[in-house]
Amino acid sequence: MWASRWSVSSGASYPAGMFAKIRPDTWGHLTSAAALIISVLVGGTIGYMLLGLGMVDAVYQTIVTVSTVGFREIADGDPDTTWKAFTAVLILLGTGSMLYGATSTIESIVEGRLTGQFRRYRMQRSIDNLSGHLIVCGAGRVGQAITEFIRSVGQEVVVIDRDEIQLADEDVLHVVGDATSDDVLRRAGMERAATLVSALGASVDNLYVTLSARKGNPGLFIVSRAQDSESMVKMLQVGADRAVNPYEIAGSRMASLAIQPNVADFVDVVVHDGSFEAKLREIRLPDGSRFIGQTIDDLAIRQETGAVVLSVRDRSEQFHTDDVTSRPFAGGDVIVAIGSDTALDRLATTVSS
Repeated sequence: MWASRWSVSSGASYPAGMFAKIRPDTWGHLTSAAALIISVLVGGTIGYMLLGLGMVDAVYQTIVTVSTVGFREIADGDPDTTWKAFTAVLILLGTGSMLYGATSTIESIVEGRLTGQFRRYRMQRSIDNLSGHLIVCGAGRVGQAITEFIRSVGQEVVVIDRDEIQLADEDVLHVVGDATSDDVLRRAGMERAATLVSALGASVDNLYVTLSARKGNPGLFIVSRAQDSESMVKMLQVGADRAVNPYEIAGSRMASLAIQPNVADFVDVVVHDGSFEAKLREIRLPDGSRFIGQTIDDLAIRQETGAVVLSVRDRSEQFHTDDVTSRPFAGGDVIVAIGSDTALDRLATTVSS
């Protein structure tokens, strides 16, 4: 679950979230007002009972007096001076407590709406200023895990979900709405985003998101969640760059732990554990890089940067591992390297020079 410093809603309905945004001091005002009204009612009832009324009549007389309805008094005979004085004080206290309660209630509603609108405005401004960010559609268990990892590596992320309660993180930019809607995707900055991950629960919803995102931003890198192999094929057909079945990955992960636990643990530590010194990173060779036409042996990458090149992926998406040291680099290659952040930063700078 997350807590949102900002909140952008695709519609005008936000009563559930509105009360969650009321400040503690506002709740204190509401509590005080309720306690004051109850105290006046209890005190009035006790007072009228001491003046000779029964329980029911005392409650009735108190409510009539506090609400200033003006029905007849039910005292025996003409009210005496004590009765009149007590009633006058009760009217003043009751009217004051009711006005205080009404004011506190209106204040909380107005404050909640204004605060929510201002947060949504600031949120949208923040999202509008983003470029090259990542969009996660769906804030369920899979979406939350994706978002946490993306944030751990310092990537800007915008989360889309219909349920504002799922978006409880105060540090996560998000849009409340249906991710299959083009308008909601545009609010999340689809045209300026670098990557979109569709992690909704239903494959058909992920299919719609993929179609809309591909149409809205042809250069967007799209990763879609699928429930089965057939859905994975369809995701790729409609424009997804990658299709992932979480259940299949979970099964493979458990199998790896059962068969090769040390290898599986090492990969997890390198890829997911930010406390480990060594990291994996992919670095794309830009056009004009001095690496093009030279081999790893020619460049002495390990000696110059401290990073180790594990593999290279060419434009045809083929990985070169066995011949990685002897194969000359070509334009469009993607280097997969391991090393410390400092070493990988040096490699990235060298590649771009």
